[in-house]
Amino acid sequence: QVQLVESGGGLVQAGGSLRLSCAASERTFSGYNMGWFRQGSGKEREFVAAITWSGSSTRYADAVTGRFTISRDNAKNTAYLQMNSLKPEDAAVYYCAAGAPSIAYMGRAASYAYWGQGTQVTVSS
Repeated sequence: QVQLVESGGGLVQAGGSLRLSCAASERTFSGYNMGWFRQGSGKEREFVAAITWSGSSTRYADAVTGRFTISRDNAKNTAYLQMNSLKPEDAAVYYCAAGAPSIAYMGRAASYAYWGQGTQVTVSS
């Protein structure tokens, strides 16, 4: 069973930056695609970004394209989400997920088998 632990969340002013990390406990991490999702208060969980096992392909939600960057370091069993130019609407609990979905379905939460507990991101105006 893959265990994922997110970190790096916190309070930031609009326009600021944060980098989220997702550490995996399994050595098989390198074989999984990785996704980031978020869920704001009273909202449904939504796709943010995803990256293939090799890092050769990435996908982003329209709302974050150009501001967020997903990456991974398989040697460290860790995935990252660099968030720049944060907006109040980015405030949410951010979750990382691991699985083996096809590239076409990386943006769907149901494609991922393993999920972290989430880390809170708060953006003040």
